[in-house]
Amino acid sequence: MSTFDELQTSVQEAVEIKQGKAQASRITRYKVADVKTIRANLHVSQAEFAEAMGTSVDTIKS
Repeated sequence: MSTFDELQTSVQEAVEIKQGKAQASRITRYKVADVKTIRANLHVSQAEFAEAMGTSVDTIKS
């Protein structure tokens, strides 16, 4: 099966799950980190934390 065919099949499965015609084989949930508390414990600014994480300050703020 080609990569395109695999992607097409995957998208179709996603549509069927969204429409309630199929059930997901697994569900993954992620807990959102409390960045403000982490920064406070590390005693770093938003800019320092953003640089360490390789992201922008705007991302850290949100």
